[in-house]
Amino acid sequence: MLPFIRKDLAELTAYTPHPGGASGESAHSEIVLDRLDTNECPYDLPEELKQKLAWTYQQLIETNRYPDGGHAALKEAIAQYVNEGLNIPPLVKGDLLNVPPLNKGGLGGVLPPKTAITADNISVGNGSDELIRSLLIATCLGGAGSIFVANPTFSMYGITATTLGIPVVSARRREDNFAIDINAAKRAIDQNQNPPVRIVFVVHPNSPTANALTINEIEWLSSLPENILVVIDEAYFEFSQNTLADRLHQHPNWIILRTFSKAFRLASMRVGYAIAHPELTATLEKIRLPYNLPSFSQTAAEFALAQRQLLLAVIPETISERAKLIAALTQHQKLQVWPSAANFLYLRVKAAEGESAEQKHQQIMQQLKAQGTLIRHTGGGLRITVGTPDENVRTCDRLAAILTY
Repeated sequence: MLPFIRKDLAELTAYTPHPGGASGESAHSEIVLDRLDTNECPYDLPEELKQKLAWTYQQLIETNRYPDGGHAALKEAIAQYVNEGLNIPPLVKGDLLNVPPLNKGGLGGVLPPKTAITADNISVGNGSDELIRSLLIATCLGGAGSIFVANPTFSMYGITATTLGIPVVSARRREDNFAIDINAAKRAIDQNQNPPVRIVFVVHPNSPTANALTINEIEWLSSLPENILVVIDEAYFEFSQNTLADRLHQHPNWIILRTFSKAFRLASMRVGYAIAHPELTATLEKIRLPYNLPSFSQTAAEFALAQRQLLLAVIPETISERAKLIAALTQHQKLQVWPSAANFLYLRVKAAEGESAEQKHQQIMQQLKAQGTLIRHTGGGLRITVGTPDENVRTCDRLAAILTY
């Protein structure tokens, strides 16, 4: 390595966006690829929406001008969408998510059972990745803390922490349902006090295993002290309809992350957002880079929210196709397939005595790629995105052919 680069980075494995195939490969390959490796929506934006975006770019967006650095209009639209998901009517003046400052402890007086989210509770990032990085800077940098993750889970939490020199504390998940081993988590957090754990990351539902948080897990998160930030990543909320946003007013040390990359079909635009206590979102505003989200991305996200009924109308199809995939793949005795609350499945090959399951997983991924289907080998198993009906049929047929050998 170059002598001025930190030596600990030499051992870090970077996140691989498309481990099954190079980015853009489908545009140049003779084989039409079914890209089921990154949990995207299989459908592009409707043509009329693309045309509207193109017109807006041509007529309204000034490329020589900086974008809205405060994301004002987008934050308002996001807050309205979040409230809609919580069955909260449009905001009335004074109806705010208003809890005591983080450093005072306690919740004070009685709050209404449902408290509305406002723009002050929203922070927008260049993808959720930027928000994750900002949270790490705000809490753990300079030896102030470490993070906790329960593996297998989204690898970017650990990768981003390592790039910042932040220690990663981990525990395993249960093998039967991939719920966090809470006793193991408690031991890991208690035993690592130098530096202490300052962030606990969870995904709801988890990636790559697709399981939603259990009641026991939520109770454990609720019991964590206020000097630990609980990050609840709800990237797949639209598919699971499971959210903890209605509990934010009870837990000022919780933050929820969401994204426009999945159900809203804007993966190329890189728009993520956080929902949290106003003091925390204000801190994120201090840390993020100025003008972090291009005008075109902001406009696309606003359009997507305005047309959410149209864009989210394909979710019932995804859920139906998910059930068909699970039913079809469960028929193979060589596979163990788990339930899913997301737009992807997680499965493992039952290796025979003397066989390496990981080697079998790698072989299956490569064999599927050769036939035109990209999936992801991660977390000790295989993750398959739910695609279009035709893509899912091809996946089942190709996987069945591979398993018969």
